[in-house]
Amino acid sequence: MRLRCLHKRYAVNRGDALFLGPSGTGKSHLAQAIGQAAIQQGYRVIYRETHILLDDLAEAVADGSRKEFMESLATVPLLIIDDFGMRKLPLTAAEDLLEIVMRRYERASTLVTSNRPVEDWGKLLGDVAAVTAMLDRMLHHGHVLKCGPRSWRTKSAATASAGATS
Repeated sequence: MRLRCLHKRYAVNRGDALFLGPSGTGKSHLAQAIGQAAIQQGYRVIYRETHILLDDLAEAVADGSRKEFMESLATVPLLIIDDFGMRKLPLTAAEDLLEIVMRRYERASTLVTSNRPVEDWGKLLGDVAAVTAMLDRMLHHGHVLKCGPRSWRTKSAATASAGATS
């Protein structure tokens, strides 16, 4: 499927997506390409790594702009949350991510990339109920893209070193 079709599916039709797979399999690259295609078509996009998104939310809480920040997240046509599970997250992460997904549900598109299987998310966030509710909403009209099985970087490096020894 071409990028133009992908971005329309996620930005226009309010569909959500999970891109899952090992590191280096193209999840972030695809998410960024979809975001870029959406921008080129005139849509607003917010792209954040998960830990940065939650840091931004914590800053908004601290400076009294939480309501405005959450409104901006709720209304942007495409929100890309990259690298879920790559770093330790704050204790409020499950509740915060659930709130973001709930505000966006059936209103705007959310794309999440992760190298962790969804079965591990409850343990990762320490709140199985919140993760179940979040995934329930995302997968209702959403799609899962499994990337892999091997890293493109590792594959390229192996090919390059094999070529150098020939």
